[in-house]
Amino acid sequence: MKKHNYSFKFSSLLFIGLISFNSSLQAQEPVRIAFMDPLSGAFASIGTSGLKQIQFAADYFYNSKGGILGGRPIEIVALDNKQSPTETQIQFRRAVSEGLQIIFQGNSSAVANTLNTTISRHNRRNPGQEVLQINYSAVDPILTEDNCSFWHFRFDAHAVMKLNVLTDYIAENQDIKSMYIIGQDYSFGQVVSDNTIRLLNEKRPDIEIVGNEFHPIGQVKDFTPYVTKIVSSGADAVITGNFGADMVSLARSIIDSGLDVPIYTFYAAYDGITATIGADGVDRLRLVHNETANPIPTERRKEYIRAFKAANPNNDVTQPRIANALQMLVAAMEETQSTDPYDIALALEDMRFTSLSGDEIWMRGDDHQAFQSLHISVHTDEGIEFDADNSGFGLFSEYHVAAEDTVVESSCQMRRPRR
Repeated sequence: MKKHNYSFKFSSLLFIGLISFNSSLQAQEPVRIAFMDPLSGAFASIGTSGLKQIQFAADYFYNSKGGILGGRPIEIVALDNKQSPTETQIQFRRAVSEGLQIIFQGNSSAVANTLNTTISRHNRRNPGQEVLQINYSAVDPILTEDNCSFWHFRFDAHAVMKLNVLTDYIAENQDIKSMYIIGQDYSFGQVVSDNTIRLLNEKRPDIEIVGNEFHPIGQVKDFTPYVTKIVSSGADAVITGNFGADMVSLARSIIDSGLDVPIYTFYAAYDGITATIGADGVDRLRLVHNETANPIPTERRKEYIRAFKAANPNNDVTQPRIANALQMLVAAMEETQSTDPYDIALALEDMRFTSLSGDEIWMRGDDHQAFQSLHISVHTDEGIEFDADNSGFGLFSEYHVAAEDTVVESSCQMRRPRR
């Protein structure tokens, strides 16, 4: 009588089934990315806006199309650092405890420097459990110069690169004979001040610096005393690196004072700033930024903006570099078929990527600094296809500098880990 080994066959089928089931689970396991920025407090609007942008980009480019790496969705994990270096360290420990190895962060160079130092120390002590810092907006040059790190990548132009462009533009305006500098009292504000003075002295030594003022970050509710000094100085123009609530309050106070001079900025748009200033800022506020504003140069980017606005009617695509950074990050993952920070870092070095605007972005391998075209735009209600804050006002780009003309040298001496 022939015997059948049903037990063996059943066990084999069960084993094969478990392998298939586990493979299916692995394929669907999300790629988890931390977004660490202020989601409460004075600068919450900026952090919340950025969170919506990265979540939308993940869904628009990847999750709606089956995910990445063979079907894995991207999950964005929000971490509120309250724009505090101390809270940043607390949230970093939480990220590590949850197995998060990629952190997007952008607001405040002081926070970015803290995170950079914390990640570098952690990665030295925990080989194989490294964390990658994706910096989409913190622009203190030191992050890609003396404090550069293999584990840090900056997707925005740093402050000196932007100031090179902004001071070139200012130097062309022969009506400007005096300048007042005002900024938040921390590393980025100091960089703006020091380099504005240096660059204007090189390009227009006849421009007199009639004021150089610092104020506590996120603490000034009424800028009238500061603006009174600006008015008294007789300045022909103002330059500031202020952002968020500090930018809104400063601009509002300058306009309310009746001071009719150009204001040159880094962040004077969106997140309530444009709506608050409205008609009073027309042809007075200008800012330097990447990704050209109106007119939007490509249909692909127009479609993206329309889709974002349909999903987020009360928000704007204020920082296209968030989507650029995510796309370059995923491109590195797909190239290496890995989510390991070390593998991703190697793939990002010297990557060339074309944005939705058709702009090529180059991530320099020597210091992990991105280079892309830079633009100066004016606050206006003319020629605006996409406004800001649903206000009818927006940015019109009137000055453009190609990516290759923004490249600067770096003092970075990167310590590269070995595997």
